[in-house]
Amino acid sequence: MKKKEFVTQDLLSKIYQRDENGPRKLPPERQLAVDYGVSRFTIRQALEKLVSIGVVRVVQGSGIWINEHARSNPLVYNSITEKRFDQIRYRMISLHKKLPDGEAQQAFGLAEGEYIWQFCRLRFVDDVAVQIEVSRLPVKDFPDLTQQVIERSLQQYVLSKGYRISHLFTAYQAVSVSREQAALLGCRKGMPAMRISNRGILEGGRVYEISEIIDINYSCTYVIPFNRDNLAFRQGEA
Repeated sequence: MKKKEFVTQDLLSKIYQRDENGPRKLPPERQLAVDYGVSRFTIRQALEKLVSIGVVRVVQGSGIWINEHARSNPLVYNSITEKRFDQIRYRMISLHKKLPDGEAQQAFGLAEGEYIWQFCRLRFVDDVAVQIEVSRLPVKDFPDLTQQVIERSLQQYVLSKGYRISHLFTAYQAVSVSREQAALLGCRKGMPAMRISNRGILEGGRVYEISEIIDINYSCTYVIPFNRDNLAFRQGEA
């Protein structure tokens, strides 16, 4: 594990280990560098990640403050959501209007003859292609979907339409990159990757997007409460 990643994980662990009430701060950069035996640059990189995922905030002249509202909730972040939007860009590969297959028609709750959009885009992080995303949306809800929209934040587009996003349902599966995917991502065929299947759900329960992502640089961190009921169920005690 790289030094900055270890420092990030260890600071995050310490933040969640301590449960005293009231505003809390981390030690200053200089002290953290001494404690971990690393450069202040490495500490700064770790803090930037903690800021980006909403766990701390750096107040000039005041210090590094822990966001207590973040500590009181489960935390999930991955190699995309930890990045700022100015570090991410998209390039559309294709956009089509088509009739849905049976599964998409069922998921979106479409009537016979209603169309969906299907698009493919590349996601670049720090100017490196890391994801291929194929997404589907109902045309009746998003009649003006364009290349310009696809090459920006899709969630912001959905919100701009007056919809309220409720949940994101996500599943993961380890896969190998196909020849066609390797050509788009500039990597070798057969390279390990993560297939990420998503459903975006609006308030009221309606599905607004179904997507499948192939990611060649995926990582994910979870900080969640221990679930005793689940352990008991798995042990056959419930």
